[in-house]
Amino acid sequence: MDVMKNAEKVSSVFEDSERIMVAGLGIITFRLHDCRSLKGKRKVVKSIIGQLRNHFNVSVAEVGSNDIHQRAVIGFAMVGNNRGVINSKIDKIFNLVEALNLAEVIDSEMEIINL
Repeated sequence: MDVMKNAEKVSSVFEDSERIMVAGLGIITFRLHDCRSLKGKRKVVKSIIGQLRNHFNVSVAEVGSNDIHQRAVIGFAMVGNNRGVINSKIDKIFNLVEALNLAEVIDSEMEIINL
């Protein structure tokens, strides 16, 4: 019974305080034209991931098309407390991967979640 009382107290604290957490998520799909092996693909993907981590301090990983030489799917996530800042950073990420010219961006998706 004490556990239920504690859970109610914690719940009411969250309801009373200002709860603002914004998560920004994105997926970018690339076409790698001159890639003939997984080793070549890995070089390009690691370069893109490294650039994103260094410039934006985001969590980034290859999330799809792992065995396809000429296609890469990279996902990223970031958390903050301001929706506008998160949206701006996601736009800058999309612009950076285009400017890198390491691969052709064929699709991109983003989602911003308020918690």
